[in-house]
Amino acid sequence: MSIDVEHLTAGGCAGAASRTVVSPLERLKIIQQVQPRTSDGQYKGVWRSLVRMWREEGFKGFMRGNGINCLRIVPYSAVQFTTYEQLKKPSLTLIMVASPGATYPLDLVRSRLSIATASVALATASAVPSSSSSTTSVNSTKLLNASPQPPTSSIPKHTTAAAFHTTSPTQKLSTAAASGYTKADLTIKGMTLKIMREEGGIRGLYRGLVTTSAGVAPYVGINFAAYEFLRGVVTPPGKSSVWRKLTCGALAGTISQTLTYPFDVLRRKMQVTGMKGGSVKYNGALDALRSIFKAEGFAGLYRGLWPNLRKRRTCSIQNIC
Repeated sequence: MSIDVEHLTAGGCAGAASRTVVSPLERLKIIQQVQPRTSDGQYKGVWRSLVRMWREEGFKGFMRGNGINCLRIVPYSAVQFTTYEQLKKPSLTLIMVASPGATYPLDLVRSRLSIATASVALATASAVPSSSSSTTSVNSTKLLNASPQPPTSSIPKHTTAAAFHTTSPTQKLSTAAASGYTKADLTIKGMTLKIMREEGGIRGLYRGLVTTSAGVAPYVGINFAAYEFLRGVVTPPGKSSVWRKLTCGALAGTISQTLTYPFDVLRRKMQVTGMKGGSVKYNGALDALRSIFKAEGFAGLYRGLWPNLRKRRTCSIQNIC
C-alpha cells in the first residue's frame, strides 16, 4: 500500500511540475485553437507569440490558468503513473478514461482564463460589428446633413481596438474590462461563478464533455500501445537508460496526440462557444466539426498542433520510471 501512495504522490507531483514548465505553450495552444482564421490579431508562430504574450501580460500571462490546470492534472497523472503496468485490467482502464471527465469543469475554466486576456478577438472582423453596424447607420444619417468628409475605414478605430484589445503593460485591466471580464472574474472562483451564472448553472461547466470523453479512450490506448512498442525497439535489455525512456515517452506522446488532436480542437471550440465576444455558436460536437470543415478544411482540426507537440517533449518526463 505504501508503494501505491508513493507512486500516486510521485505521479501527481510530476504532472504538476511538467504542466507548470510548459504552461506558456499550453496557453498558446488553446489560443491558436480557438482564434478565428480571418482575425487580423492572430497569434502566429510559437516564439513570436510567446514574446507577444510576455510583452502584453508578463510572467503572469505565461502562468494564466496554470493553477487550475495543476489541480486538474494531478489526480489524472497520479492514476496514470501508478497503474501503467496494470492497465490491462478493465477496471483500471475505466478509471483512466473517467478521470478527465471527473475534473472536466477545471479544464473548461482553465480554457476560459487562457482566452479572457488574450489580445485576439473571438469574433471575426465581419462578425464584430453588430454595434459598429448601428454606429455606421447613425453616421450615415449624420452625413446626409454634413459636408463631405475624407474617406475613413469601414470599421471605426475604437471598434477595432475593442475587438482586438492589443495591450501595453499599463492597459491590462482595461483589456479585461473591454472583453467583458472584471478583475474578480479572472480568478478560478470568479470565472467558475461567472460561467454558472450566465450559461445555465452547473451544466455550463460541462460544455464539450462528450467530445472529451470520446477522445480520451483512443488517446490512452494509442499512447501506451506506442510506448510498449517503442520500448522494445529503443530500450532493449541492457540499454534502458533514462534518456532512452524519455525518448520513448516523447515519441509515444507525439504519435497519440497527433492522431487524436482533432478531439482536442473540438473540445476547445466547444468550451469557449459561450464566451462573450464569440461570433460562432455550436449546437454540439458534430455541428462544430461541420463548421470547422466548412470554414477551414481539414487543417482547421490541427490548429495549434506545433506548440502542443513541443509541450509534449517536456510532459514526457512523467514516463520516466
